[in-house]
Amino acid sequence: MKHTTPLPGDIGLTQISGVTGRLIRLGQWLNGDGFADYQHAFLVLPDDRLLEAVPGGARIRPLTQYTGSSVLYVCPEGLTGQQRTAICDAAMEYVGVPYSFLDYLAIAAHRFHVPLPGLRRYIASTRHMICSQLVDQCYLDAGVHLFADGRWPGYVTPMALYQLLAH
Repeated sequence: MKHTTPLPGDIGLTQISGVTGRLIRLGQWLNGDGFADYQHAFLVLPDDRLLEAVPGGARIRPLTQYTGSSVLYVCPEGLTGQQRTAICDAAMEYVGVPYSFLDYLAIAAHRFHVPLPGLRRYIASTRHMICSQLVDQCYLDAGVHLFADGRWPGYVTPMALYQLLAH
């Protein structure tokens, strides 16, 4: 479901310019999620704040950071106030979690069935997350499963969130 005014627990999807944005677009394309316009995801928190995974570690920032940017706010249909609170509470546990571009390669290896023993365990154990993994994990910790397609936890790109929630 799309929103114009963000609520706590919503997911913000936006673009990243420059080389980083192009690399993320390529990573998403390799993962079968298309070559479209959303390269970043963040979680809306109470008090006009957000949690986002960035190089250097996940951080809380003012929501105004994206004023003037094209942001699409989405969430699953029927998300309750109690679930929104639980998602935001879960988010607080991830401040400082390191970022890893290597997760795009791991997601691509999984998609192409590259036989890498221990890949799933490795991704789960490193506690490194790209932005969309972080958002998905906050939802999972709150008991809200976004994807029902049997994907491994953590195998989520910003475009996968877009395709699931914005159509």
